[in-house]
Amino acid sequence: MNIPMHSLAIILLTVAIVTGIGVYMAKSVHSVEGYTLSGRNSGVSLVAGTIAGTCIGGGATVGTAQLAAAIGLSAWWFTLGVGISLIIMAVFYARPLRSASLETISQYLVINYGNAAGTFASIASSLGIFFSAVASCLPGIQILSALFGISSRLSALLLLILVAVYGFFGGMKSAGIGGILKMAIIWFSLLVAGISSYHSMHASPELFTALPDFPWFSLFGIGRQKVLENLLSLIVGVICTQTYIQAVFSASSPKTAAVGALAAALIVIPVGLPCVMIGMYMHALHPEVPPILVLPVYLLQHQPVLIGSIAVGGILLSLISSIAGLSLGVGTMLSRDLFSRFFTNNEPATELLRTRIVVLCVVVLAAVVAILNEGSQVLFWNYMSMALRGGGLFLPLTLAVFYPRAITPRWAVLSMIISTSAAVTASVWRTSVPPLFLGLAASFLLLLPDWFYKIRILVKNT
Repeated sequence: MNIPMHSLAIILLTVAIVTGIGVYMAKSVHSVEGYTLSGRNSGVSLVAGTIAGTCIGGGATVGTAQLAAAIGLSAWWFTLGVGISLIIMAVFYARPLRSASLETISQYLVINYGNAAGTFASIASSLGIFFSAVASCLPGIQILSALFGISSRLSALLLLILVAVYGFFGGMKSAGIGGILKMAIIWFSLLVAGISSYHSMHASPELFTALPDFPWFSLFGIGRQKVLENLLSLIVGVICTQTYIQAVFSASSPKTAAVGALAAALIVIPVGLPCVMIGMYMHALHPEVPPILVLPVYLLQHQPVLIGSIAVGGILLSLISSIAGLSLGVGTMLSRDLFSRFFTNNEPATELLRTRIVVLCVVVLAAVVAILNEGSQVLFWNYMSMALRGGGLFLPLTLAVFYPRAITPRWAVLSMIISTSAAVTASVWRTSVPPLFLGLAASFLLLLPDWFYKIRILVKNT
């Protein structure tokens, strides 16, 4: 991809301004709570910015355009599904979670099911979230490689540096402020680009003949069953994601947490639509372009220089902030719930440094896995991530939120282990039944008898 120097300068300036603001905000972070929860005084805008900034990553932008080039309008279901998931979180989960005044999902489970549940939840949830970080690394490496004409390894190193500068120092505060700025850039630039591609399609009817025969402009073009499977995966995965719940925990009050999650949903839902239109347009006009690059190629070659360059800068920021936010979630769980047990020195400064180092290690490992899996579908990693981190945790977490201590701890832990194992096995063997469904079914079958037994005892005693 030949990029004019003035376009490249605008892209780099866009990234530099937002990243610089994030670094500046890091000056006020001096404790672990300030790093992971922004001091627990985040307002609606910061909560929404953190959630939306993490949601709108590789899957929501580049991945959606990539998938739209293959299946059409159905690719919108990723951001649509994430938005629906956040609405459910806002209405049902945000207030009780924030009222607990905790820091991680694992801590919430420990209160209800004991330390074993918390340890397993930290490991399983971290693995699932890690796959989402890989999903954002994939297009990030490809785009940087195409922009600068460098190898995948060099672009991965550049991506690591950008992510480290963006999120290593400021944590949740940098993620929130950066998310707000990034969303403003993406909303404006992608809206203009999406409208342009829509008008171009309708102005050239011959382009429609280049599209496949199946229902290209149907939300259910891939089949209702597949759409429902993906939607359920997103709902379960989003509700069980540490980064989003961490943003809820950072809110100044339960009401702020709920409103912030709802605002994030309204921000996320529309973003996928212009990406879908651009993906379909590029499939018809330039089928030779690699699907993972259709969005940046369209922006740089079919849009005015200023709009296209700012948009590509916004996409790079979306990838950087998503990787940083997801890695922050993993790093927080591993550092606070696992590694802190093995260190005697838990002074605030030492703990803050340890958390930052763990976050950085997660970013490095995600980039390595992405390099080893070049060419894979971005949304494949996202959907697998949602299934793995939700299959074993969703039902125990939901019961802990709405029916505390309704399940015996040993049965809760057993269900988490077996159901997660079932989901992992289904993913490895690529079974016809979606991994999430196997995980949820196993979890349900193991939890239901114990729940009925406890209800029976309760009724008998009353």
